[in-house]
Amino acid sequence: MQEAVHPLPIDSLLPDLKASLQKNPNLIIEAAPGAGKTTRIPPALLDPKLSKNGEVWVLEPRRIAARLSARRVAEELGERLGETVGYQVRFEEISSPRTRLRFLTEGVLTRRLLSNPTLKGVAAIVLDEFHERHLQSDLALALLRRLQKTTRPDLKLLVMSATLDAAPLARYLGDCPILRSEGRRFDIALEFLKQEDARPLADQVASALKKLIATKLDGDVLVFLPGAAEIRRAQDACTEIAAQENLLLTLLHGELSTSEQDRAVRPAAQRKVILSTNVAETSITIDGVVAVIDSGLARIAEHSHWSGLPTLPIQRISQAAAIQRAGRAGRTRTGICLRLYTEMDFTTRRAFETPEIQRLDLAGAALELHAAGVQDLMHFDWFESPDAQAIAAADLLLQKLSAIKCNGEVTTLGTKMLRYPLHPRQSRLLLEAAARGVAERGALIAVLMNERDLRIRKVSTATRPKAQAMGESDFVEPEELFWQAQYLKFDFQQLQARDINPGTAKAIDRAHKQLLRLLGQPAADNATKIEEADEQIRVAILAGYPDRVARRQESDNALGLDFHSASKMTLKFSNGTVAQLASESAVRSSEYLVAVEATEKQANRSVTSIIRTAVAIQPDWLLDLFPDAIHEHNQVIWNANQERVEVVSQMLYDQLVLDESRVDFKNLSSELEREIANTLFDAARKRGWQHFVNSEDMARLQARFDFMQRTFPETIWPSLEDDEIFAALKSYCKGKRSFRELCESVNLASVSQTLFSYEQRSLLNRMAPETIHFAGRKNLRINYEFGQAPWIASRLQDFFGLLTGPKIADGRTALVLHLLAPNQRPVQITQDLAGFWERTYPQVRRELSRRYPKHSWPEDPKYPQKKL
Repeated sequence: MQEAVHPLPIDSLLPDLKASLQKNPNLIIEAAPGAGKTTRIPPALLDPKLSKNGEVWVLEPRRIAARLSARRVAEELGERLGETVGYQVRFEEISSPRTRLRFLTEGVLTRRLLSNPTLKGVAAIVLDEFHERHLQSDLALALLRRLQKTTRPDLKLLVMSATLDAAPLARYLGDCPILRSEGRRFDIALEFLKQEDARPLADQVASALKKLIATKLDGDVLVFLPGAAEIRRAQDACTEIAAQENLLLTLLHGELSTSEQDRAVRPAAQRKVILSTNVAETSITIDGVVAVIDSGLARIAEHSHWSGLPTLPIQRISQAAAIQRAGRAGRTRTGICLRLYTEMDFTTRRAFETPEIQRLDLAGAALELHAAGVQDLMHFDWFESPDAQAIAAADLLLQKLSAIKCNGEVTTLGTKMLRYPLHPRQSRLLLEAAARGVAERGALIAVLMNERDLRIRKVSTATRPKAQAMGESDFVEPEELFWQAQYLKFDFQQLQARDINPGTAKAIDRAHKQLLRLLGQPAADNATKIEEADEQIRVAILAGYPDRVARRQESDNALGLDFHSASKMTLKFSNGTVAQLASESAVRSSEYLVAVEATEKQANRSVTSIIRTAVAIQPDWLLDLFPDAIHEHNQVIWNANQERVEVVSQMLYDQLVLDESRVDFKNLSSELEREIANTLFDAARKRGWQHFVNSEDMARLQARFDFMQRTFPETIWPSLEDDEIFAALKSYCKGKRSFRELCESVNLASVSQTLFSYEQRSLLNRMAPETIHFAGRKNLRINYEFGQAPWIASRLQDFFGLLTGPKIADGRTALVLHLLAPNQRPVQITQDLAGFWERTYPQVRRELSRRYPKHSWPEDPKYPQKKL
């Protein structure tokens, strides 16, 4: 029976829409939430004047939106779903040969383009809720525009949105027309928190619900929460309130079955409280809602650096999304929206969500574009181009997966990977598993990587059974949970009792069966032994994650950590980065592993990657799967304990060491010799030049040069700073292997020979000698000090008979004389020996004669009576 069709605001726009599409193949529709664009425009396009006998496809951003929208349109046509109106989402399709209007998720369209490049039989395509800017919607738009410009100018494209800057999009679509419908709007009272609420979100929702009940609210309440887990907690918090007020608590999110989703959106005899994720922001109209409780949070897709799959961290929604949510309360009459955040919080939020093409992994999109014949993704005609580094990273990953060649050409393996509605990583895993006789388990793990946790509530490591606490794969437990659900025939009550999510288990079962059908594999795997199957499935996972190979760092071994404990372990990855293995991971004893999923933890302005899901591998599997990625490298290392350089031959996978051995120093290449010398010098520089050259001797040499610079300012002399000394030391590192060898070859004389020319050394020795011989008596060491005159010290008697003291520097500088008594203490310091004899010596003679009577103290020291 055909449902009564109520007029909607968009209905008045349909004549203009049809007229526009008859003149121009492209059109943009801006319509407020609730205007009816999703349910009324697609069937209007079935008009023979617009589509003749061709099909109309509607691209929806979410699976739940595709299913519910298709069901709603079918009901308004008075038909069963699957007749004129059908839908197709990943792993599920309801349609028939009669179907002409199909609601699809965006990824389904891009894959259909690969099998039907000209979209034969399709007359028009509608991109709904384009403002959400999903990666697949941007990709679909670009591919459709390319098709329209080449072989299908007749293909009609209609882009619909509630909040969108339409002008740039209109230019991209050839300056196409824009039609607007204001929709039916009622006043909405907005209430913010006066200050932040530190209570758990579920308690905040319960308090807000009580507040609405106190106002004698007579309609339904729609509560926006970030995800299924938050919905379950809010359900627990609101159950008692609902029972007291005779309210029907319903849930709405993507993990639920179709019947459970219908229960949330269809009218009911009781007032409803609908606990929903952001799926209810757009596309889906829920009649009867007069109040909204907005948490201001959502799980917003981002790129996981580790898995290559989207992650869904909880983040604050944009202002545009908050406005969309509030608008759900004013569809049929005046409403109210309670925002669980402050007005200041709202004003500091970004205006719109960042397009996914700017923040997600592009590997899947890149493979589809290459398969469509696009080799240079940088110059592809995007609506908004992604970052060049993101494109390069996607192509590099596809090359490692053997999906494309260096020039972007898709390989035979890459073509096979495109058959499956999976990320390229999981497609590669699936094909490797099938080749190794473990297709059934490979398909299951590929699905488990895409679906959420089977557990209703996470089980901590401490409460795990011991058999599951340690192992070689973090997929053992979810696999066992799924087989248990299958054995129980997915019975709702029995699964709930075992803490298994029934909706997730059924979704995994549907996807698992579809993958096996696509593979054309038998129901059971070929591997007969469990150990053999376990190993083959881990090899298959490795094939899908060639860039996530890690090795436990040796520091953990050295510390003697108990790997059976809950401590975190440090891992080094093949790209050189470091992460930690989470304490809840079961992969505790393997030296090598593959990281499948990780989260990032930020503390003290630093970000640490925590590996949540991993499998153990053997290094020889890398040789089997990726022989071209294995290379040998001789590495020069410094052995600090023995103070010597060593050369290690390493077998590497990217930057990860698989094996190493010491290399003999014979017959080394000149490049290695240079690296050895540089390594020795780096170690010597850290130790300091004083370890190799006597610091007192060097200080004396530096003081001599200071004297030369002051005495002969017309000449240029080295400064002998640390850098100059190290430069001299570096030249002696060539051919040496250790500090011992360096010390044996380096001294002050060798450093001087390196730093100064022969002429400089000769001049230095003549003008600033280290010793002096005067009056045929003896050699005395000359003492040099920075900024001071050089000096010598000797017994007073040694100067008897001299009228003047000795000079250096070609007579320019008279040495300062330290005249010593027999006790080696100076009795006079002077440069004027003659003056000393005349003025000071008589008094000094009397004192010395008294103290040292055995010594001869002539009255006239210039002409002593006898030599001393």
